[in-house]
Amino acid sequence: MSDSFAKIPPTWEATRLDRVATVNARIGWKALTAAEYRPDGYAFLATPNIKGVEIDFENVNYISDFRYRESPELQLREGDVLLTKDGFTLGTVNVVTKLPRPATVNGSIAVLRPFGMHPAFLRYAIASTAIQQHMWAAKNGMDVLHLFQRDIKKIPLPSPPIEEQRRIADFLDAETARIDRLCGLDDKLLGLLAERRQAVIDHEINSSSDSLVKLFWRLSLLRDGTHQPPRRVDAGVPLLTARNVSSGKVQLTEMDTQVSERDAELLEKSIRLTAGDVLLSVKGTIGACAVTPTDFPRAVLDRNVALLRPAAAYSSNWLAYVLRSTSLQQQMRTSVTAAAQPGLPLGAIRELRVPDVTSGAQGAIVSRISAACNGIDRIVAQVQRKKLILRERRQALITAAVTGQFDVSTASGRNVTDGVHP
Repeated sequence: MSDSFAKIPPTWEATRLDRVATVNARIGWKALTAAEYRPDGYAFLATPNIKGVEIDFENVNYISDFRYRESPELQLREGDVLLTKDGFTLGTVNVVTKLPRPATVNGSIAVLRPFGMHPAFLRYAIASTAIQQHMWAAKNGMDVLHLFQRDIKKIPLPSPPIEEQRRIADFLDAETARIDRLCGLDDKLLGLLAERRQAVIDHEINSSSDSLVKLFWRLSLLRDGTHQPPRRVDAGVPLLTARNVSSGKVQLTEMDTQVSERDAELLEKSIRLTAGDVLLSVKGTIGACAVTPTDFPRAVLDRNVALLRPAAAYSSNWLAYVLRSTSLQQQMRTSVTAAAQPGLPLGAIRELRVPDVTSGAQGAIVSRISAACNGIDRIVAQVQRKKLILRERRQALITAAVTGQFDVSTASGRNVTDGVHP
């Protein structure tokens, strides 16, 4: 039993998942392929469908009647608790409160069907910090994380009397909904701030020149087949991926993937990163770009990011703003190849046309955009900090309630969001 449940109230019991619910998951795919998906039929849920506040039954793939009925234990019912058991979203959990159409799940989701515990309480218990930490400690695999059914069945749980489970679930439903509403307002504000930032960039870039030219630059990309994919190691040289350039700045603190020194040296023979390089994502978040800062540490580039090193007459910061403008984003979108993994070819990047602006004018444009965007970014940071506090308090509230740290029948929950109201 987890240490977090060592001091549960005396009227509560300590149990484990297989004593209060059945556990079923798809073993293999039974030769099911994406080619079998249909325009309509039985909903086939995947992890993205259970990540929201409510389960999404609309943006799903559909399978045939035969495929639905070959796994009757996975035919969903109201009250089922769905748990992601694979990948970096391992531990995502939700409960089926309504079933608008017959549905089942893919191989990444386990179906927990409670018979001795309130479904909503089970959902919150699994979402608690104690259980999340337990599952991540029990996971298997490095590149593909996985939680076996035998480990899911052994998940420790607190078990209050059933009426208390209902009270706790009702309390958490109300309080988490209140916090989620506040987070939703913050998301809308962040969206408006993003629109304002984009409008600033577009105004400055579009008004800078009526004529367009091709820009002279050095353009590099690790082509598929140039090197074997680098091996990921626990300690080595950071690998910079498309995720690190998605926000307009190189996220140095998020370069958590490491490659060996030998692999880093091989990659650096093709591309060696330096401060002032413009990095452009050519797969995944296509078109995202950023400039490597002056304090840039040693890192290597993966094959989904292109390096653009402009000629001396052009400013890297100006080029990055140009690439982020709506007009250049549209140019790039029209050149994206249609494939299983869409990408932006190097040839298309070379054909991009940018405003014909003198070096002096580039500096003035960068100064104006930076001044405006820095003010926007300060507000964004404040809103994101507030959202982080709300999420932390939401998680702490769930954990405290399902471990009996306070009596929900007398708790108002009004202190949950103190100091973070808009």
